[in-house]
Amino acid sequence: MSAEVDTYLAALPPAFRSAAEALRAELKTLLPDHIECLSYAMPGFREPKPRGKMVAGYAAFTRHLGLYPHSGSIIPNIDCAPFKTSKSGVLFTPDQPLPPALVAKIIRARQAELAK
Repeated sequence: MSAEVDTYLAALPPAFRSAAEALRAELKTLLPDHIECLSYAMPGFREPKPRGKMVAGYAAFTRHLGLYPHSGSIIPNIDCAPFKTSKSGVLFTPDQPLPPALVAKIIRARQAELAK
């Protein structure tokens, strides 16, 4: 795991840190051979090849966290209800984390997009 990501997570309030660490673990399980890094000032996972593209990132803000598949065409095509979404991500709070099935669906859709 990345020391930069550890530093990012250590600076978060406890509830947000716990939620981000849980999402980090889910992503690591879904993307076991991918490279953990910071991109656009957020932790995430990059394809494990030279010049590999970002698969997904996540970030914590004042009132919520977000999962971002680094593509504007993934989230609009997935039913993320009841979570608030933008074109680029899905938002959640520490007390209502994203279900693992939704995280997996988002990651698989991004991987399929990158495989094209």
